[in-house]
Amino acid sequence: MSPHIPVMLPEVLEGLEIAGGDVVADATFGAGGYTAAIAEAGAKVLGFDRDPTAIAAGRERFAGRNDVVLIPRSFDAIAEEAAQHSEDGLDGAVFDLGVSSMQLDQSARGFSFQKDGPLDMRMGEGPSAAEAVAELSQDELKQIFWQYGEERRAGQLAAAIVRERQKAPIESTLQLARLAGEQRATEKIHPATRMFQALRIFVNDELGQLVRALRGAEQALKTGGRLVVVTFHSLEDRIVKRFLTLASASEGNSSRHLPEVEQLEPSFTLRSRKAVLASKEEAAENPRARSAKLRAATRTSAAPLAWTEDRLFKLGAPRLVFSDLQTEWSHSS
Repeated sequence: MSPHIPVMLPEVLEGLEIAGGDVVADATFGAGGYTAAIAEAGAKVLGFDRDPTAIAAGRERFAGRNDVVLIPRSFDAIAEEAAQHSEDGLDGAVFDLGVSSMQLDQSARGFSFQKDGPLDMRMGEGPSAAEAVAELSQDELKQIFWQYGEERRAGQLAAAIVRERQKAPIESTLQLARLAGEQRATEKIHPATRMFQALRIFVNDELGQLVRALRGAEQALKTGGRLVVVTFHSLEDRIVKRFLTLASASEGNSSRHLPEVEQLEPSFTLRSRKAVLASKEEAAENPRARSAKLRAATRTSAAPLAWTEDRLFKLGAPRLVFSDLQTEWSHSS
């Protein structure tokens, strides 16, 4: 198993501006790399993870510590939990999005198409990727591959899965990866890459949870609280960027001929309009850092925005995030 290396750790700590006595949420605890550094800087850390394996390992690592509180819940519970653990709100929150290296390295978790294992992909409870592949219609699979994986062969792959499952159940990672490889692909990346990404995002409702977690952080952070988000692919980064653009009221009219954009009292101020990238040295040493983008903002004293349906759609999340299919699947057991 490869060692876990926290991505852009110096930049994260700089963005959080930790002072002694701060209460900071590590909203995606994982292997606890950020948590250890944040606690070392003098803050109390609330570590969120819905993966029971991560929580168990974290409890062993931080046993006997009163400056680390591990919360076995998804990070979209950040507002609720912050209210219980901090009297006047959080001083900071950091999100490190996507699948962790620990999950990828464990073949039994079914996240990687490079290792054989059960087609699972679950970060917590709920139906597995194997169940999705077995039960969803061809059109539903097509929408998942297209919207969550931006896979141009979405229809072709969905049709191939339906044909294959009529012969035998698709239950392993390599079985599904081979099926993807049988379809013609001209790109340099592995032909299963986007399909696996899409299934993982769907099974875990990752983008829906991100939207809810950003709104939760807006409620949980006190005035002056710092939000730092590290993303690894365009779907995540688009949502984070547009959320902060809307919340900072930095979305203005580009033309006087267009209808007036509603003027909002900003709930955040941007630390920078552009995302911060990993250094060349870190990208060379840690491949996961190569696609990382860090965005940071500071909470103002304004009330949280009213996140109407129209504003939620402006976040640029795939429409599937708000669909009955995603909602019903995420709440099934």
